[in-house]
Amino acid sequence: MNHESSTSWRLDMNVNPKVVAAVTAAVDMYLQSEGRPAALEMEAKRPEPAAPAVTFSPWAHSGRQSMMELRRLIQLRLVH
Repeated sequence: MNHESSTSWRLDMNVNPKVVAAVTAAVDMYLQSEGRPAALEMEAKRPEPAAPAVTFSPWAHSGRQSMMELRRLIQLRLVH
C-alpha cells in the first residue's frame, strides 16, 4: 500500500465545521458523564486533612512585629 494513496482521502474531504463541533461536544459530554461518578467516589473516600498545629514562636513574632514597625515608619516617611 502506497503511503500517498492512504492519506490522499484526507485532503479531498469536505469537513463541515458545525459537524466537527457537534461531534466534539458529544464526545466531551460522554467523557465528562463517565468520569463524574468516579470523581465523586474518590472525593467521598478522601479523609479530612488534620488541622495544622498552632505553635507560638517568639522569633517569628518578633520578626513580624519588626516588619510591621518598619512598614509603619516607611508610611510615615520617617525612614528612607
